Amino acid sequence: MNRRTVLAGALALTAGVALAGCSTGSDEPELKVVGAYLPQPVSDMAAGFLVVQNSGGAADRLTSVTSPLSDDVTIHETKNQQMREVESFEVPAGGELDLERGGNHIMFMDLKKQPKQGEKVSVELHFEKAGRITVDLPVKETTHNPKKQ
Repeated sequence: MNRRTVLAGALALTAGVALAGCSTGSDEPELKVVGAYLPQPVSDMAAGFLVVQNSGGAADRLTSVTSPLSDDVTIHETKNQQMREVESFEVPAGGELDLERGGNHIMFMDLKKQPKQGEKVSVELHFEKAGRITVDLPVKETTHNPKKQ
């Protein structure tokens, strides 16, 4: 073998390793939470809303939510004006999961305290692949709806 052939082979191998390294990063979900809030509750129940953005190349699933506000926190979907508890929500690759008023949401039952407007409620979102993400939900006025502003 001449030097040129050896050099070309080494460069090809290096490029292949570099490309393989790049592709593994895009095969993971890259999650970011935006627009989180909790309307001030008027009973011993509350609902939380947020958007999970996934800029990664793989989908993920929101499997549960925990919070010091309640020992009974579930995720619900709303279809045909009917609310029901679900096991998980998909967060598509390159897409988002939108938990919003009138739609899918986080439900807090048997609140341990009544959070007031201006306070923050901490929640931990549990994802199948990305693990746990802690988010503070600012408590807004009871009628707060960012989609209608």
